[in-house]
Amino acid sequence: MTRQMMHNQAPPPGPCAARETGLRAPARAGLMALMASSRPRTRIQMKNRETILDAALEVFSQHGFRGATLDMIAAEAGLSKPNLLYYFPSKEAIHVTLLSQMMDTWLDPLRALDAGGDPVEELRAYVRRKLEMSRDFPRESRLFANEIVQGAPRMQDALATDLKTLVDEKAAIIRGWAEAGRIAAVDPHHLIFSIWALTQHYADFDVQVRAVLGEGRDPIPEAESFLDTLFARLLAP
Repeated sequence: MTRQMMHNQAPPPGPCAARETGLRAPARAGLMALMASSRPRTRIQMKNRETILDAALEVFSQHGFRGATLDMIAAEAGLSKPNLLYYFPSKEAIHVTLLSQMMDTWLDPLRALDAGGDPVEELRAYVRRKLEMSRDFPRESRLFANEIVQGAPRMQDALATDLKTLVDEKAAIIRGWAEAGRIAAVDPHHLIFSIWALTQHYADFDVQVRAVLGEGRDPIPEAESFLDTLFARLLAP
């Protein structure tokens, strides 16, 4: 299905919206989005919504929240701006939806850290999972980085609750391993931070990495080998 066809099949405003023609355009768009979100979505509506989110991810990852506009997102999605506003009432609503979806995915590799497994192998596997995410989700990584650089105005609650709770939980496991002599004595929080820094770098600074390495070299397999050796030596008791 082409994006133009998707545009043509976008659902029209309901009777209630038609009676609200005295509203200004942003208010009408917000009302339409509210109505759309309160009704079961059709297959076409779900497809359009995913198209908008994918387009927004591309735009936000390139331009950041401040540099992105609804017009840019609509153009990337192949939809009109009013059609886009049927699904999302604002740029911020799209951005928050992306961040919420991404945060859940982003925490999965850390959730998989198993207290009952071999400590060194569990942490090396965590490094590999994070590096795989940098390979598979570079736009999401840049979206997250842009949000953090701007002070995380739309993610403060998630950082202070979901993220902190999970990191503290896994840090306690790592601390227990260190105290039991099963891994080297390391600060668990800073170990996790270092893993983030050394893996997400390959997504956030992909252009720089590839420019320095030159043509013909794939940074991810090289990074996996290097980081596996690095953390195996660092963590050995």
